[in-house]
Amino acid sequence: MTIDDLRQAYRTLFDSADGKIVLDDMDIRFHMKSSTYVPDSNEAAFREGQRSVLLFLHNMLADQPEREDVANDE
Repeated sequence: MTIDDLRQAYRTLFDSADGKIVLDDMDIRFHMKSSTYVPDSNEAAFREGQRSVLLFLHNMLADQPEREDVANDE
């Protein structure tokens, strides 16, 4: 399986109506759009770990520029 195949599998899952509901819930529940800061450093690290999973998911779902587009922007 290539990375493009894997990205497509993520898109198929999360582009469905239920997938969008679940991803929106996860964004709220796991601090995607809010601060992960709390005074307890262990809790802060735990929250940041949750958030990093969402960052990965959103990266897999994002449109990736074609390689030649990246080269032209430099």
